[in-house]
Amino acid sequence: MANRPALAELGLNTGKKARLHRILHQHGLGNGTAFFLPYDQGLEHGPRDFFENPAASDPRYIVKLAVEGGFNGIVVQIGLAEKFYWDYAGEIPLVLKLNGKTDIPSDARALSPVNATVEDAVRLGADAVGYTLYVGTPSQEADFEQYRRVRDDAHRLGMPLIVWAYPRGEAIEAKGGKDSFYAVDYAARTASELGADVVKVNFPHPEKRAEVPGTYDAEFTSQQAIDAVVRSANRTLVLVSGGTKAGDEAMLEKARESMEAGATGLIFGRNVWQRDHDASLRFVSALREILAKHPST
Repeated sequence: MANRPALAELGLNTGKKARLHRILHQHGLGNGTAFFLPYDQGLEHGPRDFFENPAASDPRYIVKLAVEGGFNGIVVQIGLAEKFYWDYAGEIPLVLKLNGKTDIPSDARALSPVNATVEDAVRLGADAVGYTLYVGTPSQEADFEQYRRVRDDAHRLGMPLIVWAYPRGEAIEAKGGKDSFYAVDYAARTASELGADVVKVNFPHPEKRAEVPGTYDAEFTSQQAIDAVVRSANRTLVLVSGGTKAGDEAMLEKARESMEAGATGLIFGRNVWQRDHDASLRFVSALREILAKHPST
C-alpha cells in the first residue's frame, strides 16, 4: 500500500490546515480518508442526470443524503449553497464550487468561467473551494489566469483548494482522449505544479493508447496507471472521481485500486444519487468499508 502525504507535509497555512483537518478527521470515518458527494452536475450536464432517480433533482434530498451517508463533504454551486446548505450548516462540510459551465457548447476550446469567490465560501461557512481546470484546452491562458486569482485568494483566506483537473480540448482528444492514462497523469501533475491542495481526477484508462506519447503506448494494468497518477500528484492529495454510473463491482474495484495507490479518497456523485435512497446508502456503506482499510494521518 502506498504512503499518503500527511497534513504536516503539505505546506499548508494555518487556515487551510485547520479546515482540512476538520474535513478529514472530524467528518466521514475520521481516519484521514475522504468521501465527497458532488452535486454540480445540474449545471455541468443539465437535468438529464436526475431522470434515473427524480428525487435527486431536489437539493434538499441530496444534502440530507450526504449527512445520512456520513460523507466528509458536499460539493455544490453557489446558488444551491445559498438556498439549501443552511439547513445542515455545520453538520457536514461544504465545498463551494467556484466555476462551472454547461455542456451545450463544444469542449474543443473548453473554459469554465468563475461565478463565485473565495470570500463567498468564507461567508457561507465552507471548508474548501473547488475549481475546474481544463488541462490541455486551447483556452489555457485564460484558464490559468483566473485560476491564479482563485489560488491567491484561497491562500490569503486560508481556504483549501480542490482542483478538478480535467483534460479537455482538441489536442487531448487527438492523443488518447480525456480519460486516457496519459491525459489523467498529465492532469494530476499539472494541478500539483500549479499549487492545488487537493486534486480530483478521473480513473485512468491505460488501454486508450491511440496517438499517445510513446512512454504511455505500452501495456499497463489499471493499478499501475492509478499508482502513477497518485505519484504524479506527489504532495497534493488525490480524490478519484466515480464518473458515469456503472455496476457495483466495477465501482468498488475502482475504489480499492485508488486507495491501494495512495489516494486520499473518493468523490462519487452519480454513482450514489442516481440510485434510490436505500440502494444509495448500501453502496455508500460498501465504499466506507474500503476507506476504513486505508487510514491516514
